Amino acid sequence: MQDSLKLGGVEFSNRLFTGTGKFPDKAVIPQILASSGSQMITVALRRVDFSDKSENILSYIPKDVVLLPNTSGARDANEAVLLARLAREAGCGNFIKIEVINDMKYLFPDNEETIKATKILADDGFVVLPYMMPDLIVAKRLEDAGASAIMPLGSPIGSNQGLQTKDMIKILIEEATLPIVVDAGIGAPSQASEAMEMGADAVLVNSAIANAQNPKDMAKAFSLAVRAGRLAYRAKLAKKLQKADASSPLSGFLYE
Repeated sequence: MQDSLKLGGVEFSNRLFTGTGKFPDKAVIPQILASSGSQMITVALRRVDFSDKSENILSYIPKDVVLLPNTSGARDANEAVLLARLAREAGCGNFIKIEVINDMKYLFPDNEETIKATKILADDGFVVLPYMMPDLIVAKRLEDAGASAIMPLGSPIGSNQGLQTKDMIKILIEEATLPIVVDAGIGAPSQASEAMEMGADAVLVNSAIANAQNPKDMAKAFSLAVRAGRLAYRAKLAKKLQKADASSPLSGFLYE
């Protein structure tokens, strides 16, 4: 049975989305895409050098992989909208990841400005995936603004701390109607699998792959973990073990 995720009219059979930042060599990017099978990759427009093909990161991304330009560097909605429109004019397509960050210590997203940018860009025909602090009310406002999915952070960008916002993400999964793509802070394949077991629709991983000693193998590990977590979710994980014998040390043990 096919189990694909549909965003902006595009079907994704692989629920691991990847990034382009922090790789020591851009030539590794096509290798990690081939190894993982990832079908979507995010790229910061400010890092794209259109004047030099060897330095243009887009030259390393296969044509069959969906580009998800992001508005990294934007401090408010107006800057995010400008970057998104520049990306589309440059031929990067209609997908856009909204990042509005003016907290330079923890790099937390500004939810209010993110909602504003989402509304403008969705009305302008973009497929908008906003990066946000997990908050159910904000999620509903982003849906009303026209977002195609929401991207709550697991923990601060690049921290590799895993799902520090797990309880809030669970609420979004249970109550929000948009697809949930867990983004930021995932540092190990086991953490990606956990997000998928919870019911997330996809995860986006960059730093944990780019900073690995062997990014190609790590990308494959993440892909397998995401598939395993998704399969476990669809198989309906047991809520608790069958009642054990009273003398068993497992008696009453809850399986979470």
